[in-house]
Amino acid sequence: MITQLTIKNFALIEDIKVDFKEGLTIITGETGAGKSILLGALSLLLGKRADLSSVKNSSKKCVIEAEFQINDYHLNDFFQSQDLDYEPQTIIRREILPSGKSRAFINDSPVNLTILSILGERLIDIHNQHQTLEVSSKDFQFELIDSLAQTKNLLETYKRALKEFKSNQFLLNQLNQKKADAQKEQEFNQFLFDELEQANLKEGELEILEEELERLNNVETIQEHLSQMVQHLNDEQVGALVLLNEIKLRANKLKSLSASFEALWERIQSVHIELDDVYSDITSEIEAAEANPERLALINDRLQLLYKLQSKHQAQNTEELIAIKNKLSDNLLETENLDTRIKELELKIKQSRERLTALASEIHDKRASVLDTLIKSLEEILAQLGLPNARFKIELKSIDTFLENGSDALSFLFTANKGTEFGDLKKVASGGEMSRIMLAIKSILTNYSQLPTIVFDEIDTGVSGEVANKIAEIMKNMSTKMQVISITHLPQIAAKGNHHFKVFKEDIQNETQTKLKLLSKENRVFELAEMLGGEKKSESALAHARELLN
Repeated sequence: MITQLTIKNFALIEDIKVDFKEGLTIITGETGAGKSILLGALSLLLGKRADLSSVKNSSKKCVIEAEFQINDYHLNDFFQSQDLDYEPQTIIRREILPSGKSRAFINDSPVNLTILSILGERLIDIHNQHQTLEVSSKDFQFELIDSLAQTKNLLETYKRALKEFKSNQFLLNQLNQKKADAQKEQEFNQFLFDELEQANLKEGELEILEEELERLNNVETIQEHLSQMVQHLNDEQVGALVLLNEIKLRANKLKSLSASFEALWERIQSVHIELDDVYSDITSEIEAAEANPERLALINDRLQLLYKLQSKHQAQNTEELIAIKNKLSDNLLETENLDTRIKELELKIKQSRERLTALASEIHDKRASVLDTLIKSLEEILAQLGLPNARFKIELKSIDTFLENGSDALSFLFTANKGTEFGDLKKVASGGEMSRIMLAIKSILTNYSQLPTIVFDEIDTGVSGEVANKIAEIMKNMSTKMQVISITHLPQIAAKGNHHFKVFKEDIQNETQTKLKLLSKENRVFELAEMLGGEKKSESALAHARELLN
């Protein structure tokens, strides 16, 4: 509930602070005194867009601030989801700067208008002639029935199941599309894979084959040079090994004479061993270097295959070809696994559909079970509100579609007079009838759900006498379960209030300002008398006012 409202520099208001309490609060005042200004300020707190023209003095900041007691509204999750500090006594503030820029705060944390609007809807319900249009909306009608049927937890379970069902359906569509695309490419991919698989690719093979090809193509040149090398190493007269052996023998005769000669001999010995190994390797190369036309042809064929595959797949080497082959293998395997995944998902969707159907059926049954009670309550209240012949017919039918709130089609049919056929509520109910229907609905809802503070903005327009008394009684009864604020012109309603504020205008230093004051019991008598008989306040009007208050 709202506990305090502060308004500074807004419209005709310079600076006022109002403390609100539980029960029924009445706000009265002459037409044009500024009652609508209060609603305008509240609307800004609920997220309405700001307008610099509504600021009293455009050179100063406009501030509207309200404190709310929110223990009973179960808003902890909302505050947590928006990363806001939760306080049982929450403060909402709206500022309009001289620049025209608007700012909003919840417990001193800046927020955007969307967040402010979401929270505002759960704190204050401003009920006026325009809001009665909600009665004809399907969402509102379902909310009404679900409140009576106590389906909140069931609907939350249904919505989670529906979200999972839709997610799986979306994934199934993706997999089916993927399968269709894969099937178009599968035959070609299989051909490419088979071609690479049959090629029996090996890492580094290309470089090895190219080197071997080079040797085979130059076998005669290799043999010639290797033979010359052997000749130079092992010639009986001037061969390098022969000469080096002679050098080693002479060094051997000197090594015993000094350590330096011994070291020299060891180095010559090392060179001799190394050169001897070289000689052996060269002779081995000579034996290996022989013409092999068949091997040359095989290598040429193999290289042509590899070059062709490289060109086809735009690969630089056999390693890249092997990677491409592995990717094709994965794609083919994934295509084969798609059927399995699709079957698993189809089973999940089937199970989800069965669960949704069961939940929707349970929701339907709960809704259907309260329709008679709802119709009876609405008709009884409307009879008290001057519509004795008002009748409702609420049709609830199960459909095959999973909607966001179940699988029901809903029709609210209404007739206000005997002998007339039922028609769609939106088409056949007048503005006054819609207003009373909304009041009846709000009255019923107070028995089933925790409603926010409700503000009735002159919904009693056009009624009087006994109907006015009944409206007052309904509001009074509602105020025992929630905070009710009523802006009214009717003394019958004003007299029922636990608290009574008067809005009035006052000229201060050549400036008209809107003021608000809490009336004492005696002042309430005068205010009611004025509402009954005008400014003269006759003795009969005063007596009637006292009678209403008592």
